[in-house]
Amino acid sequence: MSPPRGFLLDLDGTLYTDSGPVPGGPEAIAGLRRRGIPFRAVTNTTTRSRAGLVRRLAEYGYEIRPDEIITPVLAARTLCRSRGHTRLVAYLAEAAREDLAGLDGDIGTGTPDAVIVGDLGEGWSFRLMQEAFTHLLAGASLIALSRDRYFLKQDALTLDAGPFVAALEYASGQSAVVVGKPSLEFYSAALTSLGLSAAEVVMVGDDLWSDIEGARKAGLQAWLVRTGKFREEKLRESGITPDRILGGLGEIV
Repeated sequence: MSPPRGFLLDLDGTLYTDSGPVPGGPEAIAGLRRRGIPFRAVTNTTTRSRAGLVRRLAEYGYEIRPDEIITPVLAARTLCRSRGHTRLVAYLAEAAREDLAGLDGDIGTGTPDAVIVGDLGEGWSFRLMQEAFTHLLAGASLIALSRDRYFLKQDALTLDAGPFVAALEYASGQSAVVVGKPSLEFYSAALTSLGLSAAEVVMVGDDLWSDIEGARKAGLQAWLVRTGKFREEKLRESGITPDRILGGLGEIV
């Protein structure tokens, strides 16, 4: 494999966990900057806005600019504008809604033409699922910020948005448009931001499906880290083969 000219880096589980930055993580980012190797932080996190992510990363010792972060909420905004969606209902954390500026509609003003599904965590309820289901039956499009199955929270694997997206797809008979990883459009936007081709870039992450399988389908090299939600048994069961397996982000330099 040729040496990479750029990197796409997952956030939660790769740069940090609930416990703080991964060992050697801030030093790895500083090393990339010293060598002039560009990178983008690509995340399926929908609980914080991009500005909120910058603040959190700074608390963990990372110097990453807003324009170096690509999120599915920003991708959803672009998609809605291109499709002409103007009446939206977004099931995601309040903190992330600022990245939908000018698009996030008021459900009380009429039937939405798009339903955006992110991670609500314990905020999900039967009432909300029924509400989303009703809008889909009325003709709204289903936009999924991610289909991630689970993430690491306080040393335990926790349901992510994917299971709720799958339930709404099954009930409504409608397939969601996925705007985050592992969609080809998301990876294409990240590569465009870097100004590099897929063959020149490596994706580094802890999610076998969104980070590793998704990146390889998009033509990138994919390196799996043994941090975050990594589980040896899941790697064996998945049948997914990373191009490289690292102990952690610190090893990329």
